[in-house]
Amino acid sequence: MKYRFTFFSAIVLLLASCHNGNQQFDAAGNFEAVETVISAEANGKILAFSVTEGEILQPGQLVGYIDSTQLYLTKLQLMQSRKAILSGRPDIRTQLESLQRQLANAISDRDRIRNLVKGEVASQKQLDDANTRVEVLQASIDAQTSILSTSSNTLTEQGGTVEIQLAQIEDQLRKCRIVNPVGGTVLSKYAEPYEMTVQGKPLYKIADLDNLYIRIYISETQLSQIKIGQVAEVLIDSGPNEYKKYDGTISWISSQAEFTPKIVQTKEERVTLVYAVKVLVKNDGYLKIGMPGEVNFVN
Repeated sequence: MKYRFTFFSAIVLLLASCHNGNQQFDAAGNFEAVETVISAEANGKILAFSVTEGEILQPGQLVGYIDSTQLYLTKLQLMQSRKAILSGRPDIRTQLESLQRQLANAISDRDRIRNLVKGEVASQKQLDDANTRVEVLQASIDAQTSILSTSSNTLTEQGGTVEIQLAQIEDQLRKCRIVNPVGGTVLSKYAEPYEMTVQGKPLYKIADLDNLYIRIYISETQLSQIKIGQVAEVLIDSGPNEYKKYDGTISWISSQAEFTPKIVQTKEERVTLVYAVKVLVKNDGYLKIGMPGEVNFVN
């Protein structure tokens, strides 16, 4: 019972905090940003890492690189292997040139003998022998072509396997370059040059501070009064009883209540059911992560 009293008291204080003197607010909360932790994609020593906290980075900006010597040597080795494999492919045209000439001579002899047979100068056996020689040479050419083509295709396939291995190495080499993926401001730096890193180890944290959102909590009765895309007025303290106003937009509404035990079901206590809401605000530089703010919903 003591725990429940403390819990309900905290909720009441949260809702009551939305009223400050004569100024009334629909909700209050703190500013947050979308934070992204950038991790290493390769293993090795960090040879360069030019990131400082507070620095604004652009998407695609190169901020450092990891030692890639061994990967580059592996790439050279694979390139030589591919060259050696492909150089072993037979020159089918050159290797069949001699047989092709023999076949052409055999066809010429057969045609000459055929004409002699018509003139009854040569025998039918001579013509049969000439036809057999043409057929044997043609069969030999076909067989040799098949063997050479199979050998060439096999070596080409082996070269293709090396190509895939080269593509894998190229991908690993690209991952040795530390490239910033999103635009924003560096919040924290977790690594320094010449340290050893491994794949997945955090290097730095970055956030888009140009667009912050304030996370607020509303009661169930307020839930039916707002929708995603609705305009909201966001205020921060700028002096005693003075506020600076920003235009905001409701970008997310939680579908589940928070901070309320499931056993609380009575109508009287339903006000303690609160829902998280995010209001997106364009930052002019004065808004900071963690800063408190108030929100008024605009109908």
